[in-house]
Amino acid sequence: MEIKKYYVGDIVELKKQHPCGSRQWKILRVGADFRLECLGCKHLVMLPRVKFEKSVKKVISQTEL
Repeated sequence: MEIKKYYVGDIVELKKQHPCGSRQWKILRVGADFRLECLGCKHLVMLPRVKFEKSVKKVISQTEL
């Protein structure tokens, strides 16, 4: 199983659609919890790492450090 690396600034597409209609989120914080910003309405959410990793469909743009 490949371990995925996520970085601050990455744009990801989640499986479930946000109520505003967007599926794209920008990662603002990485760690035990992920802080995400909806690219449709700028809403901020915090997700535990396990839930975030299960809900990611694909990485749209990736910034590597």
